[in-house]
Amino acid sequence: SPDHAVATDPLSVRSMEVVRGPATLLYGPNTVGGVVNVIDDRIPEKPITGIDGSFDSRYGSADQLQSFAGAVNFGAGPLVFHLDAFTRETNDIDIPGYARSKQLRDADPSPDEAYGTLPNSFTESSGAAMGGSYIWEKGFIGVSYSGMDSLYGTVAEEEVTINLEQRRFDLRGAVREPLAWIQEINFKFGYSDYQHTEFEGAEVGTKFLTDGFNARSELKHEKIKGFEGAIGLEIQRNDFSALGAEAFLPPVENATNSLFIFEEIALNPFTLQLGARYDDQSSETATLDRDFNAFSTSVGVVYNPTEDYAVALSLGYSQRPPTYVELFADGPHVATNTFEVGDAGLGKEDSLAMDLSLRKKTGRITGSVSGFYYRFNDFVSLQNSGNVDPADSLPIYNYQAIGADFYGGEIETILHLLSPAEAVSDQKSRDQRLDLILRADYVHAEDRDSGEPIPRIPPFRASIGLDYQLEKFGANFQTQWAANQDRNSEDELPTDAYVLVSLGFDYKLTLGEVETTFFLKGINLLDQDARQSTSFLKDVAPVAGRGLIVGMSGNF
Repeated sequence: SPDHAVATDPLSVRSMEVVRGPATLLYGPNTVGGVVNVIDDRIPEKPITGIDGSFDSRYGSADQLQSFAGAVNFGAGPLVFHLDAFTRETNDIDIPGYARSKQLRDADPSPDEAYGTLPNSFTESSGAAMGGSYIWEKGFIGVSYSGMDSLYGTVAEEEVTINLEQRRFDLRGAVREPLAWIQEINFKFGYSDYQHTEFEGAEVGTKFLTDGFNARSELKHEKIKGFEGAIGLEIQRNDFSALGAEAFLPPVENATNSLFIFEEIALNPFTLQLGARYDDQSSETATLDRDFNAFSTSVGVVYNPTEDYAVALSLGYSQRPPTYVELFADGPHVATNTFEVGDAGLGKEDSLAMDLSLRKKTGRITGSVSGFYYRFNDFVSLQNSGNVDPADSLPIYNYQAIGADFYGGEIETILHLLSPAEAVSDQKSRDQRLDLILRADYVHAEDRDSGEPIPRIPPFRASIGLDYQLEKFGANFQTQWAANQDRNSEDELPTDAYVLVSLGFDYKLTLGEVETTFFLKGINLLDQDARQSTSFLKDVAPVAGRGLIVGMSGNF
């Protein structure tokens, strides 16, 4: 749900990768635009001797943020262990003006308008994890157990708070080169027990419970007639229930069984990529059972005219079964201020996708430019019906299937104004770097039959930034401009343009084997009333106003 916190902590993340093209089918049928893969160290995969770790502490003025986090890895011989923990608190967010947008105030005047502070936007979160692995020359196996608790307010209703709890167990391992034709077999199993309770004042309103597991195994093979890649199996089970007067979903049992394959072959200067996926999905309630069989496939080609340039083209066809929310929702969803109605008769969402990109990797100018076109049949969209539920006085939103077209593009250009590799004279020049970073992106989405805009689409955005490094000192500056979003669906209010300016400084200090970075960052320095057109709550919740974040992070 868009109003609920993500049950993970960004400070525990080791790295992130973006996957696009045919390889996205390794992860699911709903990956038309790509996949963001988050990787952590909770199950170590490499041996270490002794101890290493990281820490982070920061304070923010716009929301009185106080955040502390730390992680440590230690081991000897084949055994490696991991521990991490974090805590984070914020008060209600400072905002530059009214909480409600001008458009909403004009349409629905109120004598009592929140100003300067966003009511009920506080958060209190904490979590910890422990894990360990046994590692040998050609593989590893490990387990981890983690927990997260979070209490936070919902800005749609000043009296509603959410108490979230998640407990998770993970098993992961890999065996390399068990046979001559097998490069690696890896496997993962994760079990999650999640619940959150919506409180209305001190009274329990609705409790949402989800528990289930995900099991996955991949076999990566050596080259077979030039082809190399992976085949795999994934199994998911999920039981959902909602308890309380405002439960807008019935209890649902979900099951998905999937097979996938990804192959590529180098035909210099071309690389051909192929991907396919089959999903068998069922969603079962006490009175209704919906089953879907979905097939997706994609083909891509990467052309390298020179070592510095790459041109990538991918074409894909995918089928996505509807989620249980899209099928069975029927009731008030207080945290988004809507009354949601699903459609149990929804079929599979079909799409054709084309992505084209050009990347330049080295030289004075680097970056990428890309464009996309996605054509959907039975695109599932949550649309305002124009009616109001009489019991809850909430606007009724219906999940419905439409034909939809999405197209757009993005560009990133980095001008390396001063590069260490080009310095030839003195030591200071060799330790300096200055980059000018230009970015822009645009999405156009519409109902193919009526020509009406799809709701909650971002506007055209552009940014300019400078990133400077002199030995241990760094500075960065960024200005992002977002245009007016006046291509709105019926009953959706337009979103004003805004400019967000940020400025940051950092300094690295090394003491022994501990490298510490001290940082200071100013956000929304122009104190703009900025609202995200992609949010259900944009007209009641702007982004934070002008603020400073100061802190320190380190590695040892």
